[in-house]
Amino acid sequence: MSQKKSTQCLVLGSGPGGYAAAFRAADLGMQVTLVEKFETLGGVCLNVGCIPSKALLHVAEVVNEAGQHEKMGIKTSKPELEIPKVQKFKEQTVSKLTKGLDMLAKKRKVEVVHGLGHFEDKHTLAVIAQNGEKTEIQFESCIIATGSKPVHLPFLPDDPRVVNSTGALKLSITTGKMLVIGGGIIGCEMATVYNAMGMEVHVVEMTGQIMPGADLDLVKPCQKMLEKRGVTFHVNTKVESAKASKKGISVQFTGNDKLEGEQLFDLVLESVGRKPNTAGLNLDQAGVEVDARGYITVDARYLRTSQPHIYAVGDIIGDPMLAHKATAQGRIAAELVAGEKVAYDTVVIPNVAYTDPEVAWVGKTQQHCKEEGLEVEMGVFPWAANGRSLCIGRDEGCTKIITDANTGRIIGAGIVGRHAGDLIAELGLAIEMGCDIEDVALTVHAHPTLAETVGMAAEACEGTLTDLYMPKPKPKFKKNHEAISS
Repeated sequence: MSQKKSTQCLVLGSGPGGYAAAFRAADLGMQVTLVEKFETLGGVCLNVGCIPSKALLHVAEVVNEAGQHEKMGIKTSKPELEIPKVQKFKEQTVSKLTKGLDMLAKKRKVEVVHGLGHFEDKHTLAVIAQNGEKTEIQFESCIIATGSKPVHLPFLPDDPRVVNSTGALKLSITTGKMLVIGGGIIGCEMATVYNAMGMEVHVVEMTGQIMPGADLDLVKPCQKMLEKRGVTFHVNTKVESAKASKKGISVQFTGNDKLEGEQLFDLVLESVGRKPNTAGLNLDQAGVEVDARGYITVDARYLRTSQPHIYAVGDIIGDPMLAHKATAQGRIAAELVAGEKVAYDTVVIPNVAYTDPEVAWVGKTQQHCKEEGLEVEMGVFPWAANGRSLCIGRDEGCTKIITDANTGRIIGAGIVGRHAGDLIAELGLAIEMGCDIEDVALTVHAHPTLAETVGMAAEACEGTLTDLYMPKPKPKFKKNHEAISS
C-alpha cells in the first residue's frame, strides 16, 4: 500500500545539516517535509557520533582527573566504572537532544516521514518505511543531507570484536587489549575513552604522525599525555592482515614502527575515514551528478547540485566532514531555497579533537603555509606560564597564532590544552573578521583565564609580550592599511 504527498521543500536526512535546513526553511514560511531513515532525528552526530562520544569522553576526563588530584592535597580512591550506568548516562544525554529536535519539528510544523528515501525522478522521492509501506513525495525543492558512514577495511574479519566508530560507543568490551586502526581524531578520541576504562590501547597510524592535518607541535603534548596514561602509538605502521579466533583477533603489521610478530587483541576499532551516503539514493534518476568518489558535486557558493532545484550539504559533498560545517551549509541552503539573496562564503572551519588534552586548529596550519610558500610570523604562548592552567594543574598546553608577515592579518591558529575546542572560537572569528594581530593583542582578556593565552600569543607575535622574557623583542607591528584593505 502506498500514499502520496507533496511539499515545497523536501529535506532528506535529519543530521546537523538536515534539521538545520528543515527548521530554517520552516522559519522562512515554507512547507517542509523532513525524511529520516531512523526512528529518531539527529543523524549520526547526535545518535551515534558527536554527542554520545563526547559524553564518554567526559567520563574519561573525570577518571583521568581523579588520578591527578593527590598533588593538590586531595586523596581519592581509584575510580570504579559501572559500565551500565555509563551507558545510561550516554543514552540519556542523546535522548534529551533527540526529544528536543522532535519538539522543535512539531513547533515549526515540519512534517517528519521515517523511512529510506530514494529518487524516482527530478521532483519525486519515494520513502520506504520499515513495515514496507511506500510514500511518494512530490517536491518543488530538495536539500540532500544524508551524511556519511565509516569506511570498512575488507580484510578485517566479520566478528563482534571488530567495531567501527558506531560499535565502539556500545562499550561491549572494556577489558583486555585494544587496537585502534587509524590515528585520526576519532581514533584518538576512542583511544582516550578505552584507556580510561582500563584497556591496554595501541593506536596504529599509516602516516608519520597522529591527527594528520594538525601541526605536530599541537599534537605532541596530547600524544605525550596519552602515552603517560598508557596509550601506545605506532606511526608509519600498516595493518596487513587480521583473523579471528576464540582467543581474540590476530593482527599482522608492517612499517617503520613494526609490531613484532602476530599480535592478539580483544577488541579492534577500525577508524580509517568515512564515505558519503549516496548509495541507494538513485541520484541518477534525479539527474544529480556525483564525482568519482561518490560525493555529490555542488556549486561551492550556492550549494546547488547539477539540478538547480536540488541542493546538497554536509558530508555528502566532501571534506571537511564536520557537523558544524553541515549546520552552516544547511541554514544557507534553506535560505537559498526560500529565495533569500545569500551565499555560503565561510572563510574557515575549526577542527577539534576532544581528547584530553584537546587539540584545536583553524585556518592555515604551519604545514599549509610552508607548502604554499607563504611568508608568516607566529606567536606561541606556553601554558606553563599561564596562571589559570597552573591553578588547575594542566600546564601541558600552548596557544599559537599564525599571521601574514606582510599584512599582520591572522590566517591560522592552533591550541592544545583543556577546553581548546572552546578557546579556538575567538581565533576563528578573528580570521572571519579579517583581524590583524594587533586587534587581538589589544583586546583585554580576563585574568586569570585560559583565554588569556590567546591574547598573550598575539602579544608574542607582535613583540609586546611582558609575561615571558624576549631577549630581542620584535618592533611593534605597523599596520599596512593599503595591504589590509586589499
